[in-house]
Amino acid sequence: KLAAECQSAGYPGTLIPYKCDLSNEEEILSMFSAIKTLHQGVDVCINNAGLARPEPLLSGKTEGWRTMIDVNVMAVSICTREAYQSMKERSIDDGHIININSMNGHSVVPQSVVHFYSATKYAVTALTEGLRQELREAKTHIRATCISPGLVETGFAFKLHDNDPERAAATYESIRCLKAEDMANAVIYVLSAPPHVQIGDIQMRPTEQIS
Repeated sequence: KLAAECQSAGYPGTLIPYKCDLSNEEEILSMFSAIKTLHQGVDVCINNAGLARPEPLLSGKTEGWRTMIDVNVMAVSICTREAYQSMKERSIDDGHIININSMNGHSVVPQSVVHFYSATKYAVTALTEGLRQELREAKTHIRATCISPGLVETGFAFKLHDNDPERAAATYESIRCLKAEDMANAVIYVLSAPPHVQIGDIQMRPTEQIS
């Protein structure tokens, strides 16, 4: 549906959807194999998928914790590895890996339902810096960046509060939130930086956000 909307809107380029369960490594590897077959490989990888489950540290379900680890940490790591290998085998030296992190990857807010989620986003902060160091050791000019937003109006809250849609909707009604377009503009800014400039992290919040 989104691909058709982009085409009818006359946007340049082509959006090619590919179904992939990011909690399943076999499906991730299949996706990268298809990209190689159809499009030669990956030059830019944006790890955007992420989710939170309402599982506090003292009473949360292990299944919810594991889901967050699989999507927010393991999938980011697997996609990063596969994207780098794709660049390396084609001698791409100016690629870019961008991790969509969170302000929760820099501070722990006093809301028990997002404490474990915050831990996974702290992991993304560490993974991105580790990636930058490894890319430098490999003597490449491939860059690594985090973009860490506060509240963005997406389906995120509806996944977190999937048993309470009214609470989810209220999350986005209290302040003027960031929009998907704001995130896209941040990505474009990162990609447009000159080759000698590596942006480590962009932290961005709605102006009205408290935490």
